[in-house]
Amino acid sequence: MTAETQYLPGAHPNLPPPASTIGVVGWMRANLFSNTTNTLLTIIAFYIIYLLVPPAISWTLINADFSGDSREACDSGGACWVFISVRMGQFMYGFYPAEERWRVDITFILLVALMIPMFIDSFRHKAWLGAIILFVYPVIGFYLLAGGSFGLVEVETPRWGGLSLTLIIAIVGIVGSFPIGLLLALGRRSDMPAVSAFCTGFIELWRGVPLITVLFMSSVMFPLFLPEGVNFDKLVRALVGVMLFSAAYMAETVRGGLQAIPKGQYEAAEALGLTYWKTMVFIILPQALKHVIPGIVGNFIGLFKDTTLVLIIGLFDFLGIVQAASTDPKWLGYSVEGYAFCAMVYWVFCFSMSQYSQSIERKLHTGH
Repeated sequence: MTAETQYLPGAHPNLPPPASTIGVVGWMRANLFSNTTNTLLTIIAFYIIYLLVPPAISWTLINADFSGDSREACDSGGACWVFISVRMGQFMYGFYPAEERWRVDITFILLVALMIPMFIDSFRHKAWLGAIILFVYPVIGFYLLAGGSFGLVEVETPRWGGLSLTLIIAIVGIVGSFPIGLLLALGRRSDMPAVSAFCTGFIELWRGVPLITVLFMSSVMFPLFLPEGVNFDKLVRALVGVMLFSAAYMAETVRGGLQAIPKGQYEAAEALGLTYWKTMVFIILPQALKHVIPGIVGNFIGLFKDTTLVLIIGLFDFLGIVQAASTDPKWLGYSVEGYAFCAMVYWVFCFSMSQYSQSIERKLHTGH
């Protein structure tokens, strides 16, 4: 109603919208009870929630046992989280010596301390810090974890395990597979037949076999082809296998982003006289990688969860160490608590990566 008609005879002021169309009631009518089908599905969903959620809360929290140091403390009939608290050290560090676990803590604390400035927009030395993280930190971390020098007691890699081993495999796989996959994607689209054929063959070969086969081959078959007296650590072989396997999938994800770039972008770069690598680094790749952020993070999440397969070659990652602890005669019957705790930890890490990728998408969503 305009100002001119507001005071005309018989005019009425604007009325507020009906209460049934706004707020919680309006949202429920629009989303849950908009028609007969939605109403029926909503009732069924609420009934399923009623059947599942209250018992789960009762078992997980209300009737659960949280304190104690043996299975005798679990007598309430709910979840026995005492099992988790007693075995927490083993779940985090595997069979790493208890008196040397401070080295694992320092390794990951140092990584977090180095990564924090990378997320600060005003930090000006990200290139130098990135180089330190990629080339200097791995050497420091290796000597801290493995020992055998600088007065540190040697700890063999078969004694590594738990969540720390899962994070090591995931971080190395993620950091190593991304640049390799990037080069493979560029090579597959290259105009040089030899380079394109090699990259295509590599990608299709690694994508054609399951990861469990790759790990088995790297652990059992690969040493048979080495000269006598030459051998590599089992964990190193597993890391290389995971890295190359993930790189093949990463290459196809990046290639999808490259194919989405219009041909005019390449022509514009050629008109400016840019070389191939300048065109890729400054024009093509920034646009292509922005398009495939969900796919890249999806590969990272899949790689993080696939670390559980290293159990097949005798490395006790987080899930493997939980399974091993569940077979202890002192804690038989409490495997459900171990798997529930394991699932929660995996969900926290995967959900965090997903949320971070969405924040990057929002930050880079500037062209629409």
